[in-house]
Amino acid sequence: MQTILNRPMLALQVERLLHGTAMDKLVVATSVQPEDDQLETLCTRIGVAVFRGSLDDVLDRYYHAAVEYKPEHVVRLTGDCPLTDPQVNDEVIGCHLDGNYDYTSNTMERTFPDGLDVEVMRFSCLAEAWREAVAPYDREHVTPFIYSRPRRYRIGNYIQSRDLSAYRWTVDESEDFEFVSRVYEALYPGNKDFSTEDILALLQTRPELVALNEKLGCGDGLPAPPWRDP
Repeated sequence: MQTILNRPMLALQVERLLHGTAMDKLVVATSVQPEDDQLETLCTRIGVAVFRGSLDDVLDRYYHAAVEYKPEHVVRLTGDCPLTDPQVNDEVIGCHLDGNYDYTSNTMERTFPDGLDVEVMRFSCLAEAWREAVAPYDREHVTPFIYSRPRRYRIGNYIQSRDLSAYRWTVDESEDFEFVSRVYEALYPGNKDFSTEDILALLQTRPELVALNEKLGCGDGLPAPPWRDP
């Protein structure tokens, strides 16, 4: 809900997501906690569907956010990625569909900046995870039940030829928020649909922006579950 250019960060991320062409429906899945009332109010104001469920059992929340729409496939994006790129999202979805995968992401082997994360899965696989997962880790992180079972599920990994994994574009810390704010201030007024290429060009001319949060490092991809099904 922190503001960038006088707009809540989530509203800016939703605006970017709606530029994509591969998704039919966007739903914000938040918790039933009173502190998230403001998120529901925001979603109503900007015209995006919202679902409220368990704070800790995120898998349950995620499943029920999707089930009423009876989708064949579900895309998972997280609200801490305000620089999400709708073209990248569409490409990962295309990879998933073309490869006939059960689960696809661009983070199993990271070549994209931390903050352009996309996961796509068959709804039937999400439903199986919801029914069968019992470990608190699986309930909290939503997808490990699926991607840690490569003998059961057909797993796709979307990578690109350029390795941009050193970049940190997610928002977890105050330094991250400062970085993202500066990017929006530089690019958004002139181009509301600025791309990953636009961000990279900006960082070439203003390397001091990268320094704002580079000490925090980057994620190595999806969280590794405490066990594996090789």
